[in-house]
Amino acid sequence: MAKTKVLITVKTYPAISSKYDELVCTAGFREDGTWIRIFPIQFRQKNYEQQYQKYQWIEIDLVKNESDFRPESYRPVSHETEIKILGKIEPDGGVWKERRKYALNKVYYNLTDLIAESKDKGICTSLAVFKPTKVLDFKVDDVDREWSREKLARLQQLNLFEVTSSGKKEVVRKLPYKFSYRFVDDAGKESTLMIEDWEIGQLYWNCLARHEGNEARAIEDVRKKYMDNFANTKDLHLFLGTTQIHHYVSHNPFVIIGTFHPSHVKQLSFFD
Repeated sequence: MAKTKVLITVKTYPAISSKYDELVCTAGFREDGTWIRIFPIQFRQKNYEQQYQKYQWIEIDLVKNESDFRPESYRPVSHETEIKILGKIEPDGGVWKERRKYALNKVYYNLTDLIAESKDKGICTSLAVFKPTKVLDFKVDDVDREWSREKLARLQQLNLFEVTSSGKKEVVRKLPYKFSYRFVDDAGKESTLMIEDWEIGQLYWNCLARHEGNEARAIEDVRKKYMDNFANTKDLHLFLGTTQIHHYVSHNPFVIIGTFHPSHVKQLSFFD
């Protein structure tokens, strides 16, 4: 069976599953520009050579995920399936001309229309690129600071903690905050969606380390990046995805699974 070539554009922050250990939802574009979701992947258990980054092309043996009704959902043939990294599309100075060819192939501006398309069982869109008309706020909310004891006990029973360089077994740190964008679409509809991107989680931990554990200063740095920089100065688009459990039952099943934030370009120079 031919392997699938995917341009990685989405990598969510790891979640704990009592069945599969730490799971990362990965999504991106095929060569024809269509979306594909790859789940589950035990990302931190992969060899370093297989730990892909965003905007890298990978090659992987995939099959349709029959336990997921969403048409974009595929899974590796097995957890041992090898991931081959082929190359990367570089940011080319911030304009992201080559990345735009894939990421902005189809952009939604109206959230109501997108939600209706997701609920239509003949279409069932579960991955999309969305352009907010205006970002109103970047919200930070407290959440539980630790994983549930039940999930941790299950991981320990299965011996699924990651072994660090010091020999200590660790599970991925749980983020103590929930980050969200509040925005309006082209019809003036206001929405608040949680950001589940790996990058925002890692940014928080990096800022926390830089500020020697001062959470308020770390949060301020994250806010500056996502609001002052991305929302106010960049050509911000949002990668949206649904969760399987909420796809048909939630009024709005989408969450933000990534950001696309190149510099603005002048129309005349873009095609030079």
